[in-house]
Amino acid sequence: MKKNDLTLYLDWTPNINHIGFFIAKDLGFYEDLKIRINILDPSIDNYEVTPAKKVELGESDFALCPFESVISYRTKDKPFDLIALAAILQKDLSALVVKDQRIISPKYLDGKTYASYGARYEDLIIKQMILNDGGKGTINIKYPEKLGIWETLISKKYDSTWIFLNWEGIEAKNKNITLKYFKMRDFKIPYSYSPVIVGSEKFCFKNQELVEKFLFATKKGFLFSMSNKNEAVDILKKFIPKYEKDVNLKDALEETTEAFLDNNSWGKMRESNLSQFVNWLKENNIVKSDVNSKNLFTNSFTPSN
Repeated sequence: MKKNDLTLYLDWTPNINHIGFFIAKDLGFYEDLKIRINILDPSIDNYEVTPAKKVELGESDFALCPFESVISYRTKDKPFDLIALAAILQKDLSALVVKDQRIISPKYLDGKTYASYGARYEDLIIKQMILNDGGKGTINIKYPEKLGIWETLISKKYDSTWIFLNWEGIEAKNKNITLKYFKMRDFKIPYSYSPVIVGSEKFCFKNQELVEKFLFATKKGFLFSMSNKNEAVDILKKFIPKYEKDVNLKDALEETTEAFLDNNSWGKMRESNLSQFVNWLKENNIVKSDVNSKNLFTNSFTPSN
């Protein structure tokens, strides 16, 4: 890595959750701090390698992923020091979703299909959600190409999947597609933060000033989107894949803005939220390691003002 050259790997193709990064790059917020940022996404290799794995392989300095990816990397046979640096959203905007209106709650997914992203704990979380609703957890897990998962639900190839309400949910509304959403917390799952910005703990503390500058400019980009919505949407529009150009970006930003929070709160993670989720994973035998949530994140790089 050249001095001040950074790479960020997104968790998905460009969408509303990424708006702050593209604003910060387009308006020169990174450049103002002498940072050159390269923003990549999984469409480059059709999600052959996950964003978090790119960090482990040294192919990216930062990545976006759900918080449970940090748990996974810290507890695998050969642990990697992945650490969460900032939360993009301060509340969970994801949900289990179905198109079949006869599936009125998760327990009705017994015997049905779920299109999985193949994350380490994902399938077990979904099965536990069904169990919490009084079902048997006998859902049939399928593993289509990750970037084509949404289409498998719309085409009714599979019955359910996990989406972001502020992206696929907005697209469904735009296209008058009626869906049912089941949120984790409504079924006794204290889901934490997704997505989070992650990096190698060793790299981050070795390059503390650089990481702080990166997060300062990033935060500035996200806060800009909250107070300059029309300009923010126009900037993001340039980076959206052609097949998603019909998503109403203004609606998506309105759905998301509250979750970005304010100048003092952006990016901060609450240990109570994380420990509650980690403990829930342990209690349900989804995580079998005695991992401590305090070692999985840090707010020390996130600017307070």
